[in-house]
Amino acid sequence: MTTSQNPAPTAPPAPTRLPQGKMPELRVMPAPSDANVYGDVFGGWIMAQVDVAGSLPATRRANGRVATIAVNSFLFKQPVFVGDLLSFYAEIVKVGNTSITVCVEVYAERNRLQSDVVKVTEAQLTYVATGPDRKPRQLPPLDSLISHQ
Repeated sequence: MTTSQNPAPTAPPAPTRLPQGKMPELRVMPAPSDANVYGDVFGGWIMAQVDVAGSLPATRRANGRVATIAVNSFLFKQPVFVGDLLSFYAEIVKVGNTSITVCVEVYAERNRLQSDVVKVTEAQLTYVATGPDRKPRQLPPLDSLISHQ
């Protein structure tokens, strides 16, 4: 069998710009200390930044402290390089009694040029609201959050 008989599936076209109408929760540029000797950023560093970005809307919804209880999914779609400007977009996708599930998407602006944008990572994490004793606590009702703003 030759490759001409079974061509490899083509990937969907890469985005050419950052998501419109959304504000990133976090923007950061990895430094040389965040990468291996080849300039590829460590996956663990990216995971830590995703956790920070995901915790921000969860903290707002919980109106206080949250703790990460699960990484439901994590997909590295493209490598990240030193010098990429990363934008982390986080959106709450599910709310329980004490838990908040957040989807995080990460885009890289390559070579500091906005015209070269690539989605590099997507993840889903679950956080639990905790009290001063660091034990789970009920989430406040939405109407109480709105009245405090």
